[in-house]
Amino acid sequence: MNSLAALAPSGLWDRLTGIQPDPDLWVVLATLAAALVVVVPHPLWRVSRNAITIAHEGGHGLVALLTGRQLTGIRLHSDTSGLTVSRGKPYGLGMILTAAAGYIAPSLLGLGGAALLAAGRITLLLWAATALLAVMLVMIRNAYGVLTVVLAGGAFLLVSWLAGPQVQAAFAYAVVWFLLFGGVRPPFELQSKRRRGEAGDSDADQLSRLTHVPAALWLFLFYAVSLCSLIGGGRWLLEV
Repeated sequence: MNSLAALAPSGLWDRLTGIQPDPDLWVVLATLAAALVVVVPHPLWRVSRNAITIAHEGGHGLVALLTGRQLTGIRLHSDTSGLTVSRGKPYGLGMILTAAAGYIAPSLLGLGGAALLAAGRITLLLWAATALLAVMLVMIRNAYGVLTVVLAGGAFLLVSWLAGPQVQAAFAYAVVWFLLFGGVRPPFELQSKRRRGEAGDSDADQLSRLTHVPAALWLFLFYAVSLCSLIGGGRWLLEV
């Protein structure tokens, strides 16, 4: 009877908007350490970076839609690169915001997730992430992209429906820590590639051509957003 009540519209709404208890401090610290383990070592980062690419391209796609551009497709590749294609004016504020959204999206998603966790909205975070991945799936245009988004969305769905409160909390905190730490590393990688002359068509260079602002300043913006998000989000997560 309790499970049927939980599936009723009122039960689902109460579950979505309800406040869940904070996990113990050791869980928060353990998930912090786990996020560092998959972000810092290069062999593990080559795999885990796929999740950051999902957030990166999803940021491009979401802002393209919000600024009135026509989103035509998203591709995710096994080398952790990606491509988001939208139609509209090749200049102007909408194009600038769309180009700028990618590198800051993982960090801002992590910051938003940290705010939800600080408010005890663990279930809301899990369901919101599942919904965003489901919407993104519709726009994926290659098999590898479909696979990665389905796996990510499936993980969120299984945890949110089948796992207990403590497992849900640990999963949510691990994901948010990962976004916060994982959002910092790509700007450093981009800077390294630009020094070697391997990123002439990067988001920073595209923004430079659109705005006539040096690419280095756009790169500085990516650094500032990711580091400030890590500091602010980290403080929220540690206040348990």
